[in-house]
Amino acid sequence: MSHRFAYNRMELAGSLGDLGTLLPITIAMILVVGLHPTGIFISIGLFYILSGSYFGITVPVQPMKVVGAYAIATGMQPSQLVASTLLMGVLLLIIGATGAIETIRRQTDTSVIRGIQLSTGVMLMTGGVKFIMGTSNLQIMQNAVEPSLILQAIGPIPISIILGILASLITFLLLDSRRFPAALMVILAGFTTGITLGRGIDIGVGNLGFHLPQILPFGIPALPDFTFALFILVLPQLPMTLGNAVLAYTDLSHKYFGEKAARVSNRKVCISMGLANVLSFFVGGMPLCHGAGGLAAHYRFGARTAGSNIFIGLFFLLVAIIFGDKSVQLLNLLPLSILGALLLFAGVQLALTIMDLKRREDYFVATIMLGITLASNLAAGFIAGIIIAKCLKWERFSI
Repeated sequence: MSHRFAYNRMELAGSLGDLGTLLPITIAMILVVGLHPTGIFISIGLFYILSGSYFGITVPVQPMKVVGAYAIATGMQPSQLVASTLLMGVLLLIIGATGAIETIRRQTDTSVIRGIQLSTGVMLMTGGVKFIMGTSNLQIMQNAVEPSLILQAIGPIPISIILGILASLITFLLLDSRRFPAALMVILAGFTTGITLGRGIDIGVGNLGFHLPQILPFGIPALPDFTFALFILVLPQLPMTLGNAVLAYTDLSHKYFGEKAARVSNRKVCISMGLANVLSFFVGGMPLCHGAGGLAAHYRFGARTAGSNIFIGLFFLLVAIIFGDKSVQLLNLLPLSILGALLLFAGVQLALTIMDLKRREDYFVATIMLGITLASNLAAGFIAGIIIAKCLKWERFSI
């Protein structure tokens, strides 16, 4: 069991590597949609701990981005969002338990999986740069490049650019340091900046204690909520989840961990996410998944065992239990540009997985998937990639 869990600075640093993806969407779900922080953070913490303990390696936890983006953009009702959480959980359980995911995998070429990883990596890099530039949806929505800071610019230069460049330099210089792990130093610097230049937080000493999530805090969604969630949220999200959070993630786990990832299979990953979303539904949480981008982030910043999952899982559980619904204010201390720097480096790590392709046709599939993804979304890129890869097997098609 010892090789499955390690508790050291590198595991701690690696556990923080994917906060750039996780925190902004989660915080926006709380602020815009009205979800309860206690339920969200407890479901995230439990998912980290249980999935890491079962698979025995570093396992990422991420929000489902199609659902998140639409929910944040439209400010939908919480009942509609939690309906999508339950539907996604049930569908993933069915796809995993019946073995349908293996049929999908057999129809998916390696070039398509690399295309998913390339596209996700570029999207992470783009998201990171937006956080540093102060142009992400969350920053625009709050009309500030760093909503948690009292200082928004130094002269004509936005403070987010200054912080983002400094965080990127620290990350670059310490990327392979074991004494001062990059992600740990950057996150500590970020919280120090938030405390020093922040607007202050009111967590209320009287609110500290033992908080547990409500069960079905928004009640049982009505039939119209489930109908809306199925067609507007779940069906557009599903191809992206199967492509990135199952096929690409499983492939990357075996690429990084080899025999240690023996338990990671497409079916088990589907079932893992399905069970997590059913749990998340009951505590009023958002749809959760694994993901190739999250794994690349954790791995690049030092995570090698399930110990990283225990670190980050306990962090979210303790924050939720001690601070309750005030926990979001604590996490808001972390400047978005700091998270952007982590996203940028994680995206590069994931995009570079394309380098093991050898045929011109494979590079063609991966790069055209990137173009389609950037013009529309990853689900469209995934479907188009499967079709194009099949066409290139015919002799009449050549590039």
